[in-house]
Amino acid sequence: LAPKRPIPNNTHRAFLPRSRTAATAHRGDAMPAAGLRPLAVALLLLLSVASANARVGDECSAGAGCGSGLHCAACGDGGAGVCARATPVDPLTHGTGLPFNNYSWLTTHNSFALAGAPSATGAAIIAPTNQEDSVTAQLKNGVRGLMLDTYDFNNDVWLCHSFGGKCYNITAFQPAINVFKEIQTFLEANPSAVITVFLEDYTVAGSLPKVFNASGLMKYWFPVAKMPKSGGNWPLLKDMISQNERLLVFASKKAKEASEGIPFEWNYVVESQCRIPT
Repeated sequence: LAPKRPIPNNTHRAFLPRSRTAATAHRGDAMPAAGLRPLAVALLLLLSVASANARVGDECSAGAGCGSGLHCAACGDGGAGVCARATPVDPLTHGTGLPFNNYSWLTTHNSFALAGAPSATGAAIIAPTNQEDSVTAQLKNGVRGLMLDTYDFNNDVWLCHSFGGKCYNITAFQPAINVFKEIQTFLEANPSAVITVFLEDYTVAGSLPKVFNASGLMKYWFPVAKMPKSGGNWPLLKDMISQNERLLVFASKKAKEASEGIPFEWNYVVESQCRIPT
């Protein structure tokens, strides 16, 4: 039998432009292209596995590239995406039988300074922001410590990220009672939650008690009389929960401990100092 004549390439026609890959498949070099496919697939699989195993702090692209339990957050240098944990490990997995000071709780700095949030005054905020989530969202995600800056402003107590001990329209986020009520709502809905609030306080005497009383938080107040002053252990977490003393508030003004019952933070709290060698 006579050998079949090879079909010339020009018999394959198309009315629409074909991609370079599609055109190659019709020529005599189709075999090398097909031979490269397993390598390309292997590389894609390798990249997928590497992305899925990205750890906290690794770079990522928006919406993808992080391992299980992580998400890509824009908190790297210049707003670059880095993998961040969506929710922390819940300390309550260790039970509630330990002293309160034996637990580690996730705390956020300037918890109220929400990026993109307009000021409740109607002015544009030019103060630096620190958070991508509202206080309620932070609490739902496992945050149990909140750092808030309180100022006398507009005949009320406001949360401001300001300077010089004064609050302005452009540094004022919202009245403090709004966030205090968010905390109250969360404590009401989560009877085993304990929340600590650290106040960088610029208010005059008498301002804070009015807001705390109006917010409904006093029913959860942990009394200063029960706080150890000599570095001893705190009450057991289970006792704080059962007695409904689930809100700890500390302030930066020493005089308010005696006058308003708001503990001065450095009588009960220590802070580790991080120094970068020069």
